[in-house]
Amino acid sequence: MKKGIHMIENLLSQMTLEEKIAQLGSVHAYQLVENGSFSSKKANDLLRHGIGQITRLIGDPDAEPQTAAEIGNAIQRFLKKETRLQIPAIIHEECLSGLTGRGATVFPQAIGLASTFCPELVEKMTAVIRKQIRSMGGHQGLAPVLDIPRDPRWGRTEETFGEDPYLVSRLGVAYIQGLQGEDLQTGVMATAKHFTAYGISEGGRNMGPARAGERELREVFLFPFEVAVKEAQVGSVMNAYHHIDGIPCTASQFLLTKVLREEWGFSGIVVSDYEAIKMLETLHHVVQNSKEAAQKALQAGIDIELPDTICYGEPLLETVWEGLISEELINEVVRRVLTAKLHLGLFEDEIYINPVLVPSLLDPEENRQLALEIAQASIILLKNDGLLPLKKDLKTLVIIGPNAREGLHLHGDYSYSVHIPSVQAWKGKKAVWQDSVNTVNIFEGIKNKLPQGEVLYAKGCDLSGNSQEGFEEALEIAKKAQVIVAVMGENSGLFQQSISGEGSDRSDLELPGMQGKLLRELSRLNKPIILVLVNGRPLALQWEKENIPAIIETWYPGEEGGNAIADVLFGDYNPGGKLPFSFPKELGQLPVYYNRVSLAFNQYISTDAQALFPFGHGLSYTRFEYSDLNISPKEIKSLEKIAIQCKVKNIGHQAGDEVIQLYIQDPIASLVRPVKELKGFKRIHLEPDEERTIVFTLFPDQLAFYDEYMRLIIEPGLFNVMVGSSSEDIRLSGQFEAIKEFQLTKYRHFKSEVIVQ
Repeated sequence: MKKGIHMIENLLSQMTLEEKIAQLGSVHAYQLVENGSFSSKKANDLLRHGIGQITRLIGDPDAEPQTAAEIGNAIQRFLKKETRLQIPAIIHEECLSGLTGRGATVFPQAIGLASTFCPELVEKMTAVIRKQIRSMGGHQGLAPVLDIPRDPRWGRTEETFGEDPYLVSRLGVAYIQGLQGEDLQTGVMATAKHFTAYGISEGGRNMGPARAGERELREVFLFPFEVAVKEAQVGSVMNAYHHIDGIPCTASQFLLTKVLREEWGFSGIVVSDYEAIKMLETLHHVVQNSKEAAQKALQAGIDIELPDTICYGEPLLETVWEGLISEELINEVVRRVLTAKLHLGLFEDEIYINPVLVPSLLDPEENRQLALEIAQASIILLKNDGLLPLKKDLKTLVIIGPNAREGLHLHGDYSYSVHIPSVQAWKGKKAVWQDSVNTVNIFEGIKNKLPQGEVLYAKGCDLSGNSQEGFEEALEIAKKAQVIVAVMGENSGLFQQSISGEGSDRSDLELPGMQGKLLRELSRLNKPIILVLVNGRPLALQWEKENIPAIIETWYPGEEGGNAIADVLFGDYNPGGKLPFSFPKELGQLPVYYNRVSLAFNQYISTDAQALFPFGHGLSYTRFEYSDLNISPKEIKSLEKIAIQCKVKNIGHQAGDEVIQLYIQDPIASLVRPVKELKGFKRIHLEPDEERTIVFTLFPDQLAFYDEYMRLIIEPGLFNVMVGSSSEDIRLSGQFEAIKEFQLTKYRHFKSEVIVQ
């Protein structure tokens, strides 16, 4: 490492100011291409001083992945042979639910990953993505999303791991560890985003302001990022677009320097969200021009401008020439960028990749099997009046709904096949909506289960709009059914080219368009109905819960979604997913997140404040019995660990998964505390009559909160322990007591340990 540090200092000493500032900028890969090939002329224009990052090489819509990899080699070769200091570039890609590249495996969207309550599966997925990105020439992935939404009208709800900071932190760590691997020399630098409180935008509107005090920021919205930095050693952080209390996150020295670097010791790089620095001028109106935007962002702590160099080029140069920014600060930031490149192995002799291998890495069979496994684990049985699982001797099954035969509707917003067309359409270009992988739609998955039965289909209505033109056909076909499967919900994409996704925010949470009305018409036929939801956010489904006998939530389950859903419908897979979000009964209840304070549960005139389906909810085709809670010790007099033990038994007739959830409540505190907080969970598989003992080791640090003086303390007093199958389905409860006050200063435990005996 000393040799590397010496090399970086040697490079810095040789660099001109122009070469230094070039390391803080970025260039889109397509800007270096002409007629489908790398252009030396364009490279001479854009890369003559070097460059910090190349944007979206594999995600380029105009190049096949193998060709893109060849272009990547050419870019790096130019930088190493044709620039004075021979510094390669970091190439970044999007990878939220799989690598955003043509033909790459499409895994379930993040909200589905969260529903597995299984960090091990998340880490497996990102280990696959790591191999893909590295083998195709990339080095950085712009994920995971660690935002905590509280208003599901927000379109990016689907990109998150849910409403609970503990769950988000555990899945975030798994995501980062799988992506970065054991050594960044062969790993992919993860990017924790969006820093911070982006998921509580006012009115659920994208980029809307956030309302949160410092205590709530630290305890809830900053918590997953703190864990990502301190435990997972995340290599990069990306700012959020919005502002908090009038200060844009892009220009927040408090967030990007005081908290992130000084308090947490983050030593990686901070990259701007796309065009966020320019937005200080164009959207936030806190600066007059690009030069002031560059000054404000750099001084706050943004190291690299993405996706193009707008403010961190000539405008940033001018700030140094005019003495507004010191060259010492430029050196400090460049040093961080070069160190990141060192850690990624970019100064090694051989950084080129073999493009011939690319096609075999995109979507091999083992990737599809993992996509299926994750999709199966993500599906949540919200309601079942005994209709499920279906028998395979059905003679006539009818599938109705706008999501039944559309493979693209099973993709999340950063899947290549919906992401790229969404961007193109938003920019007014001709968009080609074509699946780049073989996505198994729901009709196909069900049809495969009933080769001898008759499977009929009618769309019924569009996802949105007021047309009822397809009602008559759907109702006529439905009359022939033994069972109706209604496949409804939303689709994903970007910037209002879809019903959910980035920039696609809603003002209501009902089933969109005429879907709800169609479902009511179908229910009048008095046929058994299963509602299969394909959507990106919690929906208000009170009528559906009261009138439809079976409901399953599938989110956007990816390329194997149709098979996974069919497996659950016919009992070949026993659903074990749990809700990472609380579902409201109606829009006016919001927010309904489970870990509110007690006064937030006051009733309305027309309804209560309880969720329709609570956080952690999810049924099974079998039943689980909890027993024998034991808490030891009952009193903690120092920072000693607490063992919370119970038994869980499968008392049904089928094997199945259960997610055991541990909640804690501080019932009397000096400040108002939540009614309960998740502090541990474990997904286990049990055969019929099998019983296992679960032991949670809870660390006292996990009981801490920020007091009136912003000290992180554990107060003396009783703590309630709750173990159950959801945040409302508590099966066992007990107490322990903290005898004295503790103040935490340095090291902190962020998670409980779990052993299954």
